[in-house]
Amino acid sequence: MAAALGSRAARRMRRLLSALKPGIQIPRAGPAAAFGSSVTSAKAAVNGVHLHYLRTGGGEHAVLLLPGMLGSGETDFGPQIENLNKKLFTVVAWDPRGYGHSRPPDRDFPVDFFERDAKDAIDLMKTLKFKKVSLLGWSDGGITALIAAARYPSYVSKMVIWGANAYVTEQDTEIYQGIRDVSKWSEKTRKPLEALYGFDYFARTCEKWVDGIEQFKHLPDGSICRDLLPLVQCPTLIVHGEKDPLVPRFHADFLHRHVRGSRLHLMPEGKHNLHLRFADEFNRLAEGFLQ
Repeated sequence: MAAALGSRAARRMRRLLSALKPGIQIPRAGPAAAFGSSVTSAKAAVNGVHLHYLRTGGGEHAVLLLPGMLGSGETDFGPQIENLNKKLFTVVAWDPRGYGHSRPPDRDFPVDFFERDAKDAIDLMKTLKFKKVSLLGWSDGGITALIAAARYPSYVSKMVIWGANAYVTEQDTEIYQGIRDVSKWSEKTRKPLEALYGFDYFARTCEKWVDGIEQFKHLPDGSICRDLLPLVQCPTLIVHGEKDPLVPRFHADFLHRHVRGSRLHLMPEGKHNLHLRFADEFNRLAEGFLQ
């Protein structure tokens, strides 16, 4: 029995680690090199730091891509940067402070780090002179998008989120502890992030993230942003992969119930990184919703 349980635990761990960021590529010649000359790379001074972003397209509709834990525009959104409709949209993919090329500073996780990211994201787009913006947020980026939409309702036009949660449960903390030690990640998942950050920063920041996200478990109802959900006014599409091993289905259902007028779209074969594994399907879905 113990052996069987151990085998199941090992399989679950492999699923968790394979669901993080498989197949990402870090370009050697600079953050826009992998995407060609149609993508520009720059930094903007925002709230006391210099935030890096990639920008492509010339459409009137501005769309900000918000990455997940340890993520950046280039690592998390290759298919969206390359293939979202550049005539309809101007696409900006940012690196939150302490992630990707938005360093220094090193990443830290005070209890308001999601609120800080939301303010940084909105202020970045205002610095770039966009009058309004739609948000595409994955995982931690989905949480940031929810907060931004609640805090800045007149500035956010529409929102698509996936792999996000508004609160933390004991089940969630068990999942987070399973990814704390990056040396146990698969080589395919680990190596690109090592190339971006160096092993020490990568490993240290992942541990700090686990401690940071677990802070919310000790707050009333484990809340990250559940009290803000009724303040979201923009049309919202919640996408959930039914095979997501990192964010259980009940989180998507909760968001759908509490974000007024939201739509829930389920992808039966989708995992946490559904926008990468099923990029064409996801891009069509997002484009249709944003128009």
